[in-house]
Amino acid sequence: MATIAIRNVRIMQTRPPFDVLENQDIVIRGSVIEKVGPDAAKDVKADKVIDGRGRTVMPGNVCSHHHYYSGLSRGMLISAGPQTDFIQVLKEWWWRLDRGLDEEAVYYSSLICSMDAIKAGTTAAIDHHASPSFIKGSLRTIAKGMEEVGIRGATCYEVTDRNGGIKEVEEGVEENVEFASLVDSRLEKGENVLCEAMIGGHAPFTLPEKALDLMAEATRSTGRGMHLHVAEDKYDTIHSHHIYGENITARLDRHGLLDEKTLLVHGIHLLDEEYDLINERGCFFAHNPRSNMNNHVGYNCHLPGIRKLVIGTDGCGGNMFEELKIGFFKHKDEGGPWWPADFVAALNRGNELLESVFSGRGRWGLVAPGYKADIVILDYSAPTPLVSANAAGHFVWGIGSNAVESVIVDGKLVLENHSFTSLDEEKIYREAACVAERVWKTVDKIKA
Repeated sequence: MATIAIRNVRIMQTRPPFDVLENQDIVIRGSVIEKVGPDAAKDVKADKVIDGRGRTVMPGNVCSHHHYYSGLSRGMLISAGPQTDFIQVLKEWWWRLDRGLDEEAVYYSSLICSMDAIKAGTTAAIDHHASPSFIKGSLRTIAKGMEEVGIRGATCYEVTDRNGGIKEVEEGVEENVEFASLVDSRLEKGENVLCEAMIGGHAPFTLPEKALDLMAEATRSTGRGMHLHVAEDKYDTIHSHHIYGENITARLDRHGLLDEKTLLVHGIHLLDEEYDLINERGCFFAHNPRSNMNNHVGYNCHLPGIRKLVIGTDGCGGNMFEELKIGFFKHKDEGGPWWPADFVAALNRGNELLESVFSGRGRWGLVAPGYKADIVILDYSAPTPLVSANAAGHFVWGIGSNAVESVIVDGKLVLENHSFTSLDEEKIYREAACVAERVWKTVDKIKA
């Protein structure tokens, strides 16, 4: 069991009350933080000693909703038709991209998204995957990339009928269940599992009643929570009212799909009573500021009333420093009442989601004894006092991903002095570019 000692460092917690402690030692044994305090590392025989002078340690950030299938989409060169509404954006862009992915593309997407996240100080990502031409085995491919990089998280397949009707639904549910079974098998063997399972669904407007029945059974049989987009656009709400005669959340609740393990995403066009039901059922809820603005779907004005609000990117990378800043400024622009502390607390709440997903296998979100050693070492020179009362302000107004120097996940140093400890970064990016170029040519031939 390896031991890491970090000496004489500042600790900045990102959970209220945002404690800031100076001149601290941190001792990590195995995957867990063992001791914290002045001289805590004194006389400790460590396999690795890190000089923390002038550095700040904080809990790793969590991206609570990501789309790893977007990993090779940056600057994608394809011809596309009109994209004047959200459904056209999906059909002309994202639904063509995911249909163009094969096993190699999914693997490199996972590597790239995981590496980009780690370099930005994100130690965990909750993925929501789609690759209709490569369903069976896609989740273990995502997990392979995540674990090779060393990031923690979860993945699931977004069940949908948009390409192949009920057969596609059944294949998607089967992939979710098989991956959850694979994780269970690995745990029974005593293996260390960094990538957990959830039961994914695209959105209610592509999920007929049979799909929700199958997903509900999958959540019960696997013990996993559902991960689902809801009401990202008005079309989803209108569709539910027109076809089923009920609110989206009422429909999900009728199938037993709203509980404390559920992760809902976007929800911009849900009604007030639907948020009451979400809170009553104890669901997690992911806000994705950049994606909402990019897709022009509207602003979620319900944020202050959502009890288990978390922050995601919806595939817009894994940089949560950037996401949080943009989310905060957009909120203020909309006249919202929240301050930096509210947004940083919501970001840190992604660790509660991790505790739900990993079900009793650890605690996350604090640099404290007994917590998992998923932490970030920052080279941040504060030009003003950095104390508990203004730590969240420093997070929003000062600290960025450029300050990320080293990253520890599960007690392992995966990034040291801006370089990956066990990966050939240049080679992976070079090969990913070749795969991306091939995928783009395939996507360009796919009709919307």
